This record gives sequence, structure tokens and C-alpha cells, in this order.
Amino acid sequence: MQIQAYTKHARMSPRKVRDITRAIQGRNAAEAVEILRYIPRKSARLVGKTLQSAIANAENNNNLSSDELTIESAIVEQGPKFKRFRPASRGSAHPYRKATSHIRIILTDEL
Repeated sequence: MQIQAYTKHARMSPRKVRDITRAIQGRNAAEAVEILRYIPRKSARLVGKTLQSAIANAENNNNLSSDELTIESAIVEQGPKFKRFRPASRGSAHPYRKATSHIRIILTDEL
């Protein structure tokens, strides 16, 4: 059985979040929570919250134990970009984009 959790519009670039999700794919869910707890990055906190949500979905909606769950996939997709402008010399402006990402974690109870 597959259980999933989403975090949409997370204010972090997808590239930064993918570095963290590569470290936890295929691992036991409880082990992945411990790994994420000791990574000192904002993206690790975002992925950790999504993983905790997926574990809670499995326990509350499907009556599964968190010890039996493994991470089948952790997917990070690109979200919308906020377009902003920074003042520049001679009264002009330089555009820049603030990236967002969608984090999806899929857990399974099958080995």
C-alpha cells in the first residue's frame, strides 16, 4: 500500500531540496527521520515535516506501524517562481526570481 504526503509552494529552490531527498530514498522511515534531524539545512527541515506528515497519514488513515514503512520515492518538483526586482544604478531595475518547490514523499509497507 502506498501512502503519500505533499508540501506545496515550499520557499526553497528544488535543487537544494533534491540534495536532501537523495539521502533518504529507499530507507526505513524512522531511520530517515533520524538522518534528517541531524542535517543542518532548511531543506532538511522541510523534507522532515513532509515525512512526518506521511508517517502520520499511514498511522491514522491506514492503521500501519511506522516501523514497517519504507520510503519508496521522494520527488521534488519545481513550483511557481516569484518575480521580483532589485534597484540598480541610474534608476533602473534588475529582475530576479525566487524559486519554490513541491515536495512529494511516497511511503510503502511492502518490502
